[in-house]
Amino acid sequence: MKTLFTNYLNTFKGLSREVWWLSLITLINRAGAMVVPFLSIYLKEDLNFSMSDVGWIMSVFGLGGFVGSWIGGKLTDKIGYYKVMVLSLIGTGLLFIWVQQLTEYYHFMFGIFVLMTMADTFRPAMFVAVSAYSKPENKTRSIALIRLAINLGFSAGPALGGLIIVTMSYSGLFWIDGITCVLAGLLLLIVLHPKKSKTLDEVTVENPKSAYSDFAYIVFLISMVLFGIAFLQYFSTIPLYYREVYTLPENQIGLLLAMNGILICVFEMPLVKWLENTKFSMVGLILFGGVLTALSFAVMNFTGWVGVLVIGMLLMTFGEIISFPFSNAFALKRAKKGNQGEFMALYSMTFGLSHIFGHNSGMQLIDNFGYTTTWNIMTVLMVVCILILVYLMQVVKKEKYQ
Repeated sequence: MKTLFTNYLNTFKGLSREVWWLSLITLINRAGAMVVPFLSIYLKEDLNFSMSDVGWIMSVFGLGGFVGSWIGGKLTDKIGYYKVMVLSLIGTGLLFIWVQQLTEYYHFMFGIFVLMTMADTFRPAMFVAVSAYSKPENKTRSIALIRLAINLGFSAGPALGGLIIVTMSYSGLFWIDGITCVLAGLLLLIVLHPKKSKTLDEVTVENPKSAYSDFAYIVFLISMVLFGIAFLQYFSTIPLYYREVYTLPENQIGLLLAMNGILICVFEMPLVKWLENTKFSMVGLILFGGVLTALSFAVMNFTGWVGVLVIGMLLMTFGEIISFPFSNAFALKRAKKGNQGEFMALYSMTFGLSHIFGHNSGMQLIDNFGYTTTWNIMTVLMVVCILILVYLMQVVKKEKYQ
């Protein structure tokens, strides 16, 4: 047991001080992001919006993320990742506190768009920061550490969020989200001042290649949009499925979602370190994670046994553990050819697009055809994603021989 624990700790060795601070800031920020997993339930039950209305609001949620990622990439290349991260964190905190006051349909829609635009300027800046603060050989593990922080926060967040809703209502949730974002921004100002921070891999390209002209990267982004559309069901329609089909209360839904984060915290770093030393390619690993995610939707239609919810969550979690660190690393590797902000903005924008189409399409499909058909469609969507990744493997192999 001691050897196992020592080996686990060894997976964290060699990462820079700045990456550790950035992880702590991300942990504080993410632990406060408790509104998001419960947003669909809040809109439907507290604000009494229809399923269709909730779907459109979630699309605007994604549109804000898409626009924010694009703006964040542009600003990162112009003013640097540090300023963008500080402005995003503090601005998002203030907007969370404001959005709770909005109860009318179009007012809330506008508010969530502004909030997500501000929040997602952080994404491309953070990816570039991780790249700058990491040695080339440590980048995948640095990303895995950031994801570990995100998921530690996400483990505590939904579980705590469920308790807060039961005891304090949703209003307290918005306040806590806002305050933690501001605290994360202030901590960033204190511990990661540009003059004190050590850049380990500052990439400058004299004749940068446009991300839009990188064919393999565009194919990769298309696969990530499809992956994201299916994956995001676990944070919008699937909580509703837990509630409406299995009648689980918010605190149990929070615990199911927290299981995802806990498993990532325990298994992601050692698994990523082990996979880095295998013969598998980055694209091959992303593909395998896609297979597990496809199965997570397929199994939910096999039986009405409540335990299948745990099995589905396990499959999705290990699909995420394997796919996402290596998809991040693949994007960072391609970004070395051009402006990193532009490459990482496009990568972040795929999740914005997934939010635009994923939540709304899921809501509309459930509203019109029910949960069973929706999970079948998501399974097919993941199969298409997998086929695109198979094609991407061939494109990347051809590049090596040119």
